[in-house]
Parts: sequence; C-alpha cells; structure tokens
Amino acid sequence: MKKTALAMALALALVPFAHATDTAPTATDTTTASKREKAQDLDAVSVIGTGESRQVQRSRPQDQKSLPPGTSLQKVLNTLPGVNAQSVDALGSNEQSMTLSLRGFSGTRLGYTLDGMPLGDGAYNNYNGLSINRALISENFAGAELSEGIGNLGTPSTSNLGGTIAYTSSDPLKTMGGRVVQTFGSDQNRRTFARFDTGEYHGFSMYLSGARTESDLWNNQSAYNKSTTKQFNGKAVWNGDWARITGFADTSRTTQADYFYLSKSEMARGLGWDWGGSAPDWNKAIGKAYCNAGTLNAKLCDRSGPDTDADGAFTAGQILRNDDLYYLAGDFFPSDTVTIHAMAYHHEDAGEGHNWNSGTYSYPGTPQQLPIIFRNTLYTINRSGALLSAGWDIANQHIEGGVWYEHNISSASRYSSYVTGPRDLSAPIDATPDLGVFDQRTVWNTRQAFLQDTMSFMDDRLTVDVGVKSPHVTSDASALPGDAVKPIPASSNNQFATGKLSASKALLPQAGVRYKLDDTQEVFASFAKNIAMFQGGFKLGPQAVSQATWDSQGSLKPEKSRSLEAGYRIEAGSIAASAAAYTVRFDNRLLQYNPCDSRSPVGPTCGNRFYNVGGVDSHGVELTLVWSPIESLRWFNSASYNRSTYASDYTQAGVVQHTKGKIQTDTPTKMFATQIDWNQGPWFASLRGKYTGKRYYTYTNDRGFGGFTVWDVSGGYDFGPAWFAKDIRLSVNVTNLGDKRYASNFDSSVFAPSDPTGTIYVFHASAPRQYFANLDVRF
Repeated sequence: MKKTALAMALALALVPFAHATDTAPTATDTTTASKREKAQDLDAVSVIGTGESRQVQRSRPQDQKSLPPGTSLQKVLNTLPGVNAQSVDALGSNEQSMTLSLRGFSGTRLGYTLDGMPLGDGAYNNYNGLSINRALISENFAGAELSEGIGNLGTPSTSNLGGTIAYTSSDPLKTMGGRVVQTFGSDQNRRTFARFDTGEYHGFSMYLSGARTESDLWNNQSAYNKSTTKQFNGKAVWNGDWARITGFADTSRTTQADYFYLSKSEMARGLGWDWGGSAPDWNKAIGKAYCNAGTLNAKLCDRSGPDTDADGAFTAGQILRNDDLYYLAGDFFPSDTVTIHAMAYHHEDAGEGHNWNSGTYSYPGTPQQLPIIFRNTLYTINRSGALLSAGWDIANQHIEGGVWYEHNISSASRYSSYVTGPRDLSAPIDATPDLGVFDQRTVWNTRQAFLQDTMSFMDDRLTVDVGVKSPHVTSDASALPGDAVKPIPASSNNQFATGKLSASKALLPQAGVRYKLDDTQEVFASFAKNIAMFQGGFKLGPQAVSQATWDSQGSLKPEKSRSLEAGYRIEAGSIAASAAAYTVRFDNRLLQYNPCDSRSPVGPTCGNRFYNVGGVDSHGVELTLVWSPIESLRWFNSASYNRSTYASDYTQAGVVQHTKGKIQTDTPTKMFATQIDWNQGPWFASLRGKYTGKRYYTYTNDRGFGGFTVWDVSGGYDFGPAWFAKDIRLSVNVTNLGDKRYASNFDSSVFAPSDPTGTIYVFHASAPRQYFANLDVRF
C-alpha cells in the first residue's frame, strides 16, 4: 500500500483532534445531536423506506451473512426488488463481468455514492469514478440505500436516470479493538482482512484496515490465471458539540485474470461452461490464430475441436487497476434549525487492460513472424470535486439546497506490441509499445445545483416534497499521437475523435407526497425528470469513434427519463411490507452500432457509431415482505414484475429493425428473492435464493436465455470470548448450492438487432458450486 494513504489518514485525523474539548453537548444542542446520532445508526432505519415519499429499500451489514466475506456489495443488493446483479465469479469481484440493472435501466444509467461522494456511473472501463469494490472493503460496509426509480435530488451524479445507490462506510468504534477475518475457499481463494480501532477519545476516533485477496480462475485455464487485490481503508471522525468532521482514505491495487465471453454456437458445438482458452498450450493458440482472416495460412490453420472461432484465444487477458481515493467532510450545526454539509474529494486511477489479438502479425516479414500480438489498453482518471449544501427548518418546512462541482481529466489509449511467445500479463508494462492504435484525452467539467422544500401538514401525517436540480456537464476530447515506436498518424482510421459534448438543463423538477394512514401504515407517490450526460472513455460513448464518423453523425441528444411511482408501506409488530407500482418513459435512447465481435480489437475501424433511436416504456410492480416471528428468525422476500419495451422501430445501416414492442435487452420480466436468517444461541445460519427470469440479448428478441434459480447457504458457530479474543466465530459458505450453470452477465456493447447463427460472444458462464471457510476474531 502507498505510504501516502496512511499518512493522509493520520493527518485527517489529527486536525480535528487538535481542537477536541471535554465539553459535553448543551441542552440547546440536544435536538441536533439526536438527529445526528439517528442518521449514523443505520440499523435503526427502516429497510422498506418508511418515511420516504419515494420507493426506497435499504441493505444492512447483516444481509451479507449468506455470502462469503469480500463479496461485492452490488451482489449483496441482488435480493432487493427490481435489482438484477450478475457476475462470472462467486464473490462478484471480477469487474469485467459485474453488471447491475434496475427497473430496466442498466447499471451505467444509475447514480452511485459513498458517504455522499460521487463514484461515477459504475461502468467497466470507467472514466469518471470507480466501483464500490475498489472504494470500500466489505467489512467496513455500514449500509446502502437503494432508490429504485427516483434518487435524492442532492445526489452528485450525472447518470441517475433510473435511480441511485448510496453506500455508507462504517464509523470507527467507540472502544479500542481489532478484528481479523481469514477466508479459505475453492479455486485457491485466500483472503485476509484486518482492522484496528483506536476507540473514542475526546470525541475523536479512527480505524485503519486492510484486505488482501488471491484466487485462481474457476474454469479450465491452468496457467496465467491468478487474481490479486490489496486494499486499504482508513477513516477518522471527530464529533463535537458544533460539528462532525470526517476523513476517509482508500487505496486499491488489483490485478484480475479474466474469463472469456462465450457464444450460443460455441455451446451448441460442445465447448462447455468451463472452457478457458488454450493456455498453457501456446502452439494451439498459434494454430487457431492462423485461421483468422487477417493472418490466414491454410496449411498452419488448426480447425480441430469445438473452439473453431476462438481467434487465437490463449487467455482472456488481465485487467489492472490502481486507485487512490480521499475525502474530507464536515457537518456543522450552528443552531437547532440549521445544518451545513461540506465535502472535498480527490480520486486518481491508473489502469491497464492486457490481452492477445490475432489477425495482425508480430514481426511481420521476419523469421520471428507470429499471427498474434499483445494488446495493451491504458486508462487514467484524475478528478477532484467539492459539495456544499445547507438545510434550514422553519415552521413546518425543511428547506435544503446545494451545489456540486467536479473537474476530471480522463484518458484512454491502446497499443500493440510484438511477441515471440507467451508471457505473464499480471504486471504493468514498462516497455515502449511497437504500434499506436488510439489515444484520447478528455476534460470533464460538472456543475449541478439543487433546491428542495419538504413541508409537513396535519401533525406530520402529510409530507410534501417539491424541488428542482440543474445539471451542466461538458466533455472536451482531444486525439493525441500516443507514445509508441510507430506513433499514431493523424490520418489513421483507428484514432478516436477530437470533439466536444455537453448536456444541461435549467430545471429538472421532482415532487413527492407521503400520507400516514395511522401509526403503522402510509402511502406515497412521487414524480421526477432526469437527463444523463453522455458517457466517455474507450468503448462507452459517442466520442469513441473515428473523426470521420464524429463529423458525419450529426448532433446527439442526451438521454432523459420521466418516472412516476406510487406505493404502500406497513410496519406492524413482526411484519414489514411494501408495494410499489411505477411507469417510466426513457427517451433519446443512445444505441451503439458496432459490427465487430467482442473479441476483435474494438475501435473506430469497426464502424463504431452512436444513434438516438427512440424510447423505452417501462411498467412494473415491486413487493417486499419482511417477517420476524421471533427474535432469532428473520425472513426477507421480494418480488418484481417489469415490462420494458422499445417504443419504436429504428433504421440501422439503411435497414429497418423491427423492435417496437420488443422486450428490452438484459431485462428480466420476473424476479423473486428470499433470504432466511436464523440464530439460536451460538449457532447461526442463512439461506438465500434468487430467481431471475428470461433475458434477451438481441433487440428483436430472437436470441436470449431462460430463467434460472440460484441458492447460497451459510452457517456457523460463535464461540464467544476465548483466550485473548473478545469473540471468535467460525463459519462456512456454499455459493450456487445447486451447482446451476447458466449465462450470468451480458456484454451490452455487442448487443445487436439479431443473432441468427448464435455467434455473438455475449455472455459469461456462471461459476460452479464453491465452498468457503471463514474465521472471524475480534479483540
């Protein structure tokens, strides 16, 4: 870990400590203090969103029980209504495959925050943020608030067309202590987590924590298959009678071996769920590469076996990501009626994506000539931002307003290097590449303001929210010559474009109403309009095209949505339940047309082009039921029905695609989830199941995959205090208990109007049944 991360965490901690006093809160501060304490106690907050004028569901640390330590927090959310979270691996840590959708909106059209700090749009190959995996170690998770359709107006996001996910990190403990969690699992899974809490002293507390994870791929690739993650989290908090100051630091160093995307035709030929390429058989990969059209040699071409179109697939490559993330925040309470929140943050990311490509020769025309090259894609992010908001209670109103500003410089570039044989791809590449493919630098500027008034009537039985926000975002992209032995020529068809995009709206309204029928029941309704900024980075947005395409495609409109929802909630005794219905109109849908398959060197030469192709209409219902008949038993259930259909046909390359009325890609119509948590004395157990309905990966619905059900189970024993420890817990996890094999996540960048021969490389195979054993010791 970088020493600077630890130094910054300590510096953030010492600043407020220097001003700590022994003064207790005065009587006049009681109201403010109680509000603050309640906001920090996420376990006491309703999991079904009671008190909100919009559909809200919440996840707590206890909801992680049925999954192994280190599981992605996005995967933890998969039991909530409307959520479809998929991953190729049991823990959801593989970023290329971790996808999430909500009410028909893909994960990149949602908004994400950690402690109120923006995490970007959650895209793989990200350009404006990072995943929650790399931002927060799962043991430091304090809760998440999922707004299924309409997010909080103050959420700092430019992508939240379909809702928001607000993650919260845990606060330091008030007593000094430590914790170590050790996990061993299938496929050489090894994970160690350690945390030290200073305890509270004069209002100051802090923790330092770290995690190291190693694993092999579960498929039949037996070489170049290791993934490693090293991560540090530090948090310092000072609570005074007039303010709360928080500092947070995160560093993440990850290198992940990837899995192959598969096609239906491959499975029909008998390739199998566990196929993992040719490695370590380099000669087999060379033989397959000679079958590629660009490097075709009929005498050397090896067409044996079911992987006839594997395109020289030696391994699926490796991704590397280095992140440093910091924030300093203050909540100030100048009076019982006024609160002020301020935050400054900074994030830097340096990433690489390593892979093999055939179709181009290494050392062409020499005795060293081979039909495979090494491909390296580089990513950088350097963003800084600030948020400022204030709230004022006056009579029956709570008025809140704020501003957000972020400046971000991101880049994406690709190079090719000649090879003489196989190599390990898990470390950064320092050598100068042989060929430049593309290099693009983008400067982003984001400004957003919001204002909201929450009014209470009829002794607080009726609450009305009205507000507006005003986003203004620009992205200015520039093509660069790159840094290679053979630089990128200005006339190259591979180079990305120079150009500028913007999305702004003076006023986007939002309104909601909540009415308490009695002490246990309430109804609510809300409405909102939103727009999304165009995506950026390699493969994601309309600037990732050739200059000729950019100049010819005309002006594009930012995507927008209109959401209307209404619902009912009840919390009475052992029962908590909610029901919500919604209708959403998604307009100016931006479609990427990319005729190249997912294993080809994606770039402008593939004919990449973006279109506004109409809208999507979504209608649905969400149900939640939580039953706790006795203290030791909790049963959570959710059900979702969503029908998202394309509103019109569209024309692509001169051909009318008949998509009107068809189900939106990667959008299951039906989902059901259940989780039972049981505790009896020192024993505990948890069972979690999820049914995900049929999903299509073509716009005309000619190709897709049927529904599937997956079960996860865990159990263990709490030994309590023993020897030197305050508590010792031993537990086991079994993921995919029924060993169900299915298509997990889809690659949205290769969705097409149809796939008559089933040759699109579009899905990852699911992980098989896996086992984990965990030892959790607290000091």
